[in-house]
Amino acid sequence: MSKSERSAHTTTDHDFIRQWVEERGGKPSRVKRTGGGDDPGILRIDFPGYSGGDSLEEIEWEEWFEKFEENDLAFLHRDMEGDDGKLDRFNKLVSRKGREEGDEDEE
Repeated sequence: MSKSERSAHTTTDHDFIRQWVEERGGKPSRVKRTGGGDDPGILRIDFPGYSGGDSLEEIEWEEWFEKFEENDLAFLHRDMEGDDGKLDRFNKLVSRKGREEGDEDEE
């Protein structure tokens, strides 16, 4: 696998994030039993049928992005297809501190 195939990029663009997630069948979610009141808790992206089923709860995009901004997060992701032709679902929420839009991380 070449360096470019292993690279992950960061973005804070809400439209891009939503499109990337929905193209892969994901949903904005939070970890159950975290947060409280107006705080949704720990944010995640849930891909139904995978490991988060019992621990995640779907929330609205508006709420998800509100928490995303409040916590100064960036969306780390890869834009590649696996050997099976499916879109890569790798993603991670990271701090924006010290990152520029489009930064690459090697995986």
